[in-house]
Amino acid sequence: MSDWLPPMPTRPNSPAVLWLVGLLCLPELFFFIAGLGPAGPNGARNWAVLYFGFWNALLAGAQPLWPFQREAMFVTYAMLHGGLFHLLGNMVVTLALAGIVVARSSDRGFLVLFVFGAIGGGIGYALLGPVGAPMVGASGAVFALIGAWKYWEWLDRRAVGAPMRPLWMSVIAFVLLNVVIFIWLDGLLAWEAHLGGAVAGVLWAAVISPPSSRRARGH
Repeated sequence: MSDWLPPMPTRPNSPAVLWLVGLLCLPELFFFIAGLGPAGPNGARNWAVLYFGFWNALLAGAQPLWPFQREAMFVTYAMLHGGLFHLLGNMVVTLALAGIVVARSSDRGFLVLFVFGAIGGGIGYALLGPVGAPMVGASGAVFALIGAWKYWEWLDRRAVGAPMRPLWMSVIAFVLLNVVIFIWLDGLLAWEAHLGGAVAGVLWAAVISPPSSRRARGH
């Protein structure tokens, strides 16, 4: 058994990644500009969360504010963030992992995974999250990137016979990090969306890049 694991191929800063990151930064720029005016520092953000955040109450019978809000919120919530540091954290991880996703699939594959991860995060929050609290942020999509990355690491380790212990240790580290942040933020961490996004990422990666044993049986 070899301990050596070849580095994953990457294509950083592809146009799709940069355009998406820029698009996700636009709402925060709008909130900053709007906060300088009569709307106050939080007026525009509160309005956006009300109309485009993820509300479990809508799934429990509350009336939407606009047509198809109940369905659209599975994606629109990922366009909003709770503040600049929330946005920066998600974008840093996106830029760090997007190149791996692009190299393993394509620019289009990255965009599909990001949207699929956002939907998965919404599903996770819908199933496990509280009814009254809204949820915003691209963390579900970001954890889909992490889920796909870890699945590919599992494939690579399996292919060269490398030990799996470092993989499982990194997964445990991500879990513990979520626990620490959850406590630090007094429960204001949508771990349910993180879990849903990670599961979506693993499923997506498994579909587009199945283990070599499955590919061999298909020939």
